[in-house]
Amino acid sequence: MKTVYFDHAATTPLDERVLEAMMPYLKENYGNPNSAHHLGQKTKVVIEDAREKVASLIGAEPSEIVFTSGGTESDNAVIKGALAVSGNKKEVITSEIEHHAVLHTVEMEKMRGIKPVFAKPDATGKITADAVREAINENTALVSLMHVNNEIGTINPLSEIAEVCREFDVPFHSDTVQSLGKLPVDVRELGIDFLSGSAHKIYGPKGTGIMYVKNGARWVPWMIGGSQERRRRGGTLNVPGIVGFTKALELAIEEMDNHTARFTKLRSLLLEQLREKLSVKVTVNGPQDNGVPHILNLSFSDADNKHIDGEMLLLNLDIEGICVSNGSACTSGAVEPSHVLAGIGMEPNLANSSIRVSLGKQNTEEDITYLVDKLDAVLDRMFTIA
Repeated sequence: MKTVYFDHAATTPLDERVLEAMMPYLKENYGNPNSAHHLGQKTKVVIEDAREKVASLIGAEPSEIVFTSGGTESDNAVIKGALAVSGNKKEVITSEIEHHAVLHTVEMEKMRGIKPVFAKPDATGKITADAVREAINENTALVSLMHVNNEIGTINPLSEIAEVCREFDVPFHSDTVQSLGKLPVDVRELGIDFLSGSAHKIYGPKGTGIMYVKNGARWVPWMIGGSQERRRRGGTLNVPGIVGFTKALELAIEEMDNHTARFTKLRSLLLEQLREKLSVKVTVNGPQDNGVPHILNLSFSDADNKHIDGEMLLLNLDIEGICVSNGSACTSGAVEPSHVLAGIGMEPNLANSSIRVSLGKQNTEEDITYLVDKLDAVLDRMFTIA
């Protein structure tokens, strides 16, 4: 059966060039960078070269880069580490449409007396600087807002939000897992104090990421252990993963313009064919034109405003060999609307009918046509039964 993958916001296949760069450190160059012998010192040089390269790619200093196991660890480390030194300040500004790595971490901090304050997104999912200004005050310890929303592709104006944070002397963290390597990310230009990034969203290896900690930022380590990463993150370094992350980020930035142009063309083709071929109403959830081009969140309804179950739509597409994601999460056996779609005010039935199509560099125009044709047939069956 033909398989067509449209779930690149969840993960991406490993680029062969990345694998090639990693192979020597999976085999013969296996030394622990913290070992004093020559095998260890050889990989230590590789790690520091990678640190310099990653720093240069995001406008940081090498001393500001900490290698981690991925975006979730980085989010946890930033939030917990910043709040540990916040003194009497007990409020964290975030939004209800953040990734759960941020939301659940903030939720856990409530046990220590931390209060979440949610900046309200607009109907497209954007958090404006004005929304942050309404929420911020002298008791704010941290602002944590993502760069690109992973479900609907909204881009937040980080540099404008950062200006507000500077006015109030509040540190600013951004989860850039969905933007790093896809949008220009320069930490100095954006004005952020902390950043989280992940390799497997940019054709790198799973289990590898980075945390940017601005020199002088108020923060203490969360992962305690040995003296690795200048005592900012304990644990033996994942040398092949770090090499892979660095190569993946380098390639992503080199090829960004070409990929953006391709994704924009494929997105336009997808929307055009959906409107031409589908007999049901198609709703684009989130931004229409000003989001990232590789993420498209869609809901479906018929002339009588009936909706279908997005989870069943996903499963039916999977039977046809099409891999997409959807805007529902199964919790305790009950399907609930996506917290992102609920957060931007979508009606629950429409939110529950959603799927997320996220494009990747191997997708073609033929893939788009295949998706639309199968989607048309599946929706016709589902609405007939509904």
